[in-house]
Amino acid sequence: MKELFIKHLNENLPYIKSFHPFFNEALQAMLKAGGKHFRAQLLLGIVECKAPQLISNALDAALALEFIHTYSLIHDDLPAMDNADFRRGAPTLHKSYDETTAILAGDALNTEAFLLLSNLNLKEKIKINLIRTLAYNAGINGMIIGQAIDCYFEDKKLNLDELKFLHIHKTAKLIAASLKMGCEICELEKKESEKIYDIGLKLGLIFQINDDIIDTTMSEEQSGKPANHDTHKNSFVNLLGLQEAINCKNDLIQNCKNDLINLDEKISKMIENLMIQYL
Repeated sequence: MKELFIKHLNENLPYIKSFHPFFNEALQAMLKAGGKHFRAQLLLGIVECKAPQLISNALDAALALEFIHTYSLIHDDLPAMDNADFRRGAPTLHKSYDETTAILAGDALNTEAFLLLSNLNLKEKIKINLIRTLAYNAGINGMIIGQAIDCYFEDKKLNLDELKFLHIHKTAKLIAASLKMGCEICELEKKESEKIYDIGLKLGLIFQINDDIIDTTMSEEQSGKPANHDTHKNSFVNLLGLQEAINCKNDLIQNCKNDLINLDEKISKMIENLMIQYL
């Protein structure tokens, strides 16, 4: 599924005809730089399990998720936020080009994501649900408030509940939305969709704790982004210490596996395989 998505991504990179000398290059740079495509795989994984005949119709929905995620990384790396030099093993956009280009490339990917969803070859009702789900989880009810808290509380220690709130919103909600969007494409029952979304929130927290551990334990060459860059941030490692953060991650993984027992077997296996691969 990952290979299918990467092929679709490379064949559908954003492009605009204009006389700007390098904007298309900048717009595509972080998408071409790679990444796990974790969110896209979650969405497509649900569709493959429950309605494989809709995979081709769902590829642009997965692409919309990738656009949103990549826009968030481009903005996260800006001097006003994390001021990072590298992302996915490549120079960040404000380093390769300039800050204005990075801001506008991020803005473009954000809005282009919703254009993709509006043009999907799916029922109108499904398209509206997908747009609502992505806007809710990527906007002020999710990623944006998480990012705002993350930036404001640099060098100001949060407690564990506050830290979980931060990262559920900043990271976990978009991961949970990826699963929910897959459910919406397949028109699964609301109760099943909500159960899968809740597992996605736990999955997102595991993802974030793992990222915090990577920041502490891996070099820049290994992770493809600056190492030990979270020293001023409210991370799980900074609050709990490395070993306790690892314990917390392992507890959450077990908790997540317990929840998966109650899911459709194919979906459970798909999520577990991605957990083994990335977490």
